[in-house]
Amino acid sequence: MAIRVTLDRMLLERRMSLTELCDRVGITLANLSILKTGKAKAIRFSTLNALCRELNCQPGDILSWEASADDALEEQEMAAE
Repeated sequence: MAIRVTLDRMLLERRMSLTELCDRVGITLANLSILKTGKAKAIRFSTLNALCRELNCQPGDILSWEASADDALEEQEMAAE
């Protein structure tokens, strides 16, 4: 997946633990950990809003896009159609 979650960097910059963020946002530690490690397949806008509110940041501070091999393959398939 080309979307990267940089929540760990934001937590480090804010000197905040994952547990503290869980308490502030109201998300379970397990779900926030899945998001932090990049294993999440989706994120709700309400969750993203709560994270940005508590971390005082923009969505682009938590999420980034990087081209991947899958993107190149998808592009080739679209061009062939």
